[in-house]
Amino acid sequence: MFNALARTVINRRKSTLIIFLLIVFAAGGIGSLAFSKLDSGGYSDPKSESARAANFLTTHFHVKDPGIVLIVDSGASKVSDPVIAASAARLETQIRSVPGVAQTLSYWSAGGAPTLKSRDNKAAFIFVYTTNTNFGSVSDIGKVIQKSFDGKFESLHVYASGAGVIAHAINSKISRDLALAETISIPLTFILLAFVFGALVASAMPLVVGVSAILGSFFLIYLFTLFTNVSIFALNLITGLGLGLGIDYALLIVNRFREELHAGKSVEDAVFTTVTTAGKTVFYSGLSVFVTISSMMMFPLSFLKSFGYAGVSVVALAVAGALIPLPAILAILGHRVDKGVVRKSAIVPKSDGRWAATARFVMRRPVPVVLVSLIILGIFAAPIANVAFGQVDARALPKSDRAAIASQVIADRFPGQEGSPIEILIPGGVNKAAEVVKYSAEISTTPGIVHMNPPQTQGSDLRLSAVQSMPSRSSQAQALIHTLRGIPSPTGTLIGGAAADYTDTQDGISHTLPWALGWIGISVLILIFVFTGSIILPIKAVVLNVLSLVATIGVLTWIFIDGHMKWLVGDFTTTGTIDTGITILVAVVVFGLSMDYEIFLLSRIREEHYAGKSNVDAVAIGLQRSARIITAAALLLAVVFAAFVTSGITTIKAMGVGVAFAVLVDATLIRAFLVPALMRLFGERNWWAPKGLKRFTLTH
Repeated sequence: MFNALARTVINRRKSTLIIFLLIVFAAGGIGSLAFSKLDSGGYSDPKSESARAANFLTTHFHVKDPGIVLIVDSGASKVSDPVIAASAARLETQIRSVPGVAQTLSYWSAGGAPTLKSRDNKAAFIFVYTTNTNFGSVSDIGKVIQKSFDGKFESLHVYASGAGVIAHAINSKISRDLALAETISIPLTFILLAFVFGALVASAMPLVVGVSAILGSFFLIYLFTLFTNVSIFALNLITGLGLGLGIDYALLIVNRFREELHAGKSVEDAVFTTVTTAGKTVFYSGLSVFVTISSMMMFPLSFLKSFGYAGVSVVALAVAGALIPLPAILAILGHRVDKGVVRKSAIVPKSDGRWAATARFVMRRPVPVVLVSLIILGIFAAPIANVAFGQVDARALPKSDRAAIASQVIADRFPGQEGSPIEILIPGGVNKAAEVVKYSAEISTTPGIVHMNPPQTQGSDLRLSAVQSMPSRSSQAQALIHTLRGIPSPTGTLIGGAAADYTDTQDGISHTLPWALGWIGISVLILIFVFTGSIILPIKAVVLNVLSLVATIGVLTWIFIDGHMKWLVGDFTTTGTIDTGITILVAVVVFGLSMDYEIFLLSRIREEHYAGKSNVDAVAIGLQRSARIITAAALLLAVVFAAFVTSGITTIKAMGVGVAFAVLVDATLIRAFLVPALMRLFGERNWWAPKGLKRFTLTH
């Protein structure tokens, strides 16, 4: 396959390049239609009990959760003061006139409902219900209401909060922060590319792979939007991963092409050898990243599924870009790939140098190197004992953000979560009076329940709602929902609301995680076995990647749960948790990139070993030939993600820290020290596999 591809690209280099570029730019043009179809939600499990409860509440009781919650502070006066009540009524009238607002409910319009006022009687709620409950629509209305009413209104002070306001605040902040991060990282990346490639012409090669992957992925995402919801944040993964893989694959291809040219081969022979060696490595490397990232499509949240759709799209097209247009360009450029010299030493690859010396040093002392490396990883991983997972809420915002301030006012001044109660729906509950009375009594006495609201009926169906004391998106609320669902209940009872939605999302992720991990582990083991013909190397690769990930999560715990390093990453609110979705995204992306680097390294070591080199020489030369590529790629990718630390959103900071730390540790401590040390300890056993399985391995 690779021989035929190489010959086609060489013989039809110009037509191949032109056709590919025309297809890519056409795909990018069509793919731009996807931007208006992308979703800003997708954080809930659509098949969960809470989702069924929300649907039942809407269809049977025609009730929705308030999209926006306003806190009206009356200053020194009590909220029951007639002057305050008149002013609040005028405020509520103006809110109802906002397009998209269906109705409002407040302390005053509800006849002075005591559950809707603060402990000190000087603040009260106004709940705002929207005509369209779509996540994006609620967020848009939240933006309008916050802009129009957050602040002073006559003698009142108004704070805007609720799902719509918080969603708009987080999404808009992320968009601005990512734009800033790209403004910082892209120019810096181009400077580093010129330094790493050593020549201006060569440093442009990652753009061939990256841009073709990004534009083509927009088209594939557009196709996905025709059948399912896709998160708008999939675009950020496409651009980040597209650029990162473009750098990885272009470094490998260009480096091998230069190596063959400087060994005296013709341009055509150099391209042929490059495609059949480095090209094959890129293909299997991309396949390992593809199967790893595809695991995200298993999770129930469309937010995480979207990253799966984006990831597999950009990986597949990055591989295509590295195997089709890039070799065609190299065949056209020939020796001109080295034009515009920036750093001469980077142009001619060496078979001996610092990395080979490092490998030989490590292999002379493999046991101490392994022990020291494991101790360092253990130190990084130690804080994982304190790890706890949660989901994004207003605390992810900077403390100075208006939505974060409003949410803190609710937490400080109101006794429970009135705006997001636990909904208990009992179909046919009117006909089960005795059972319902007993059930309701048990709920009301459950620790964590502040009070029960009066029951409501619709036909024979019954609605109970309970106000809890803790925030809905917290581990305490999750434990409470589990407790409530454990209470014997009338047949068909559904428990919903914000706390139940949070619980079902967390449970859905935790139930899916073992299947996703199993898929990743088995797929990667098979792929590396097929590529290397070894049983030992795949197992070792997976174990080392797991160690790297555990160390990364330990560092994230130490920073974002224990509250360290704020001087470096910027201020943030410690919530006692790290975001579940972002942790999974970091883990999957980093695991995929780690396998990328592993295959880069093993490919070259295997090639040298099967050329007759001893185990020590094969590892030393393989590390010399590939470690520079791996380290440079990791450094460039770390720069891209480290720029995310400038974000004011805690989850984006965590993603930046997690990916940057993981790829740097993987490219240095793991690939430069642990891998060669373990290769030395296992010796020729590195390449062992049962004879019966050898026929399933790849012929290099």
